[in-house]
Amino acid sequence: MSDITRQIAEFAAGISSESVPTAAIERAQMLVMDNVGIALRARHDAESTPALVKGAMTLGLGGGKCVVIGDRRGFTPAGAALINGTLAHSLDFDDTHAASSLHPSAPIVPAALAAAEMTGADGEELIPAIIAGYEIQIRLSKALGPSDHYDRGFHPTATCGVFGAAAAAGRLFCLDAEQMALAFGIALSQSAGSMQFLVDGAWTKRFHVGHAAMCGLMAASFAKEGFRGAVDAFEGKAGFFQAYAPHPEPMRAIEGLGKDWETLGIAVKPYPSCRYSHAALDALIAMRAANDIQFEEVESVHIGLPETGWKIIGDPEDAKQNPKSVVDGQFSMAFCAAVALREGGLAWDDYARHINDKKTLDLCRRVHAAPDARAEAEFPGNLSAAVRLKTARGEFESFVAVPKGEPDNFLKPAELRAKFDGLVSPYLPPARVDELATRLLAIVKEDNINEVLALTRPNPAEVQAAGE
Repeated sequence: MSDITRQIAEFAAGISSESVPTAAIERAQMLVMDNVGIALRARHDAESTPALVKGAMTLGLGGGKCVVIGDRRGFTPAGAALINGTLAHSLDFDDTHAASSLHPSAPIVPAALAAAEMTGADGEELIPAIIAGYEIQIRLSKALGPSDHYDRGFHPTATCGVFGAAAAAGRLFCLDAEQMALAFGIALSQSAGSMQFLVDGAWTKRFHVGHAAMCGLMAASFAKEGFRGAVDAFEGKAGFFQAYAPHPEPMRAIEGLGKDWETLGIAVKPYPSCRYSHAALDALIAMRAANDIQFEEVESVHIGLPETGWKIIGDPEDAKQNPKSVVDGQFSMAFCAAVALREGGLAWDDYARHINDKKTLDLCRRVHAAPDARAEAEFPGNLSAAVRLKTARGEFESFVAVPKGEPDNFLKPAELRAKFDGLVSPYLPPARVDELATRLLAIVKEDNINEVLALTRPNPAEVQAAGE
């Protein structure tokens, strides 16, 4: 086993609640609550969910004891990891890590929850396992170079996420370092996720993440049983670093491992859109409120982004100004800006209201995005944006370096809880919303993870009313 793979495997196998700072444990619990809230809303509202669940059932992934968040039925562990991972990313409302340009929780938390249900692990075992997944996934993306990885057409949340999911599940299966390395070698052949979804608003980006959760769980399960995975999964000649990026920096994968906690660098999204759009949205929302700007008076909006972000949400301009689907809207700076100028914010329900709204689409065509030197200078540490808005009564300008939700501008506890409540309240009674939130925020103290997740299930009367 080579040194980088060995160090990563030893870290994942040896992590415990005693080796993790209290602040990281507290942050991880917040992220689990956020993850569950998003998945629950997506189970009921995401347009891709019916086909996802039916496909999983057709494959025989139902009929088990694991919980799919918000679903009344039991699923196999693989089915729960697949569906929960896909749901967690289906609203594009899940947490992010700026320097690695990925969404940490969506592939890792569902794999860990399924593994905890399989093994009967408690919260004190669950949370360090999730943190191991975060730390490894994030460092792998930084070692690849996120911009280079994106340029090759890969989606790092998925490609790196499968290793984080394997680490989290493997820790809950009590794998030793040798077995953990086997799991990474198996995961290497499952690392996938193409950015081609941007062409037509396909649902595959959501699936990438569920697939990574399921494959990470599978890799850890197979390794536990002695199935041999490729050696030197990360730095081998055909390993992850060499195959997935042109100029990797492998040592970044172990830099500060076990000492500097990347978990504390994870941000929570206040808006259900690509994170690259958020600094501009912060600026537009504040600008609108401070100057009483009416959307009808907006003549033009110019938004400057880091080049990597512009490639995802600003280019090609014609397509971004004419979104055809929810996915198109989530990855359109023009659309997100137009909605924010009309509504004074951006919420999940705004997509249904605005995706075919003529006034919103007309406003989209007045929004222009381009690479910006100031934003690029902040990248990748911050996903910043410069905004210039022109009206007949004058121009308004703003530069937001640190978007809301980042660690240095984190959501207040009441804001985090308001996001959760807004997501789940349409589908759970108030007392259960409160119990679920309270228990998730202290899940490290829970003895039975399945019991907590079961709180997301609809009551029989609610199922009948919904016609399920």
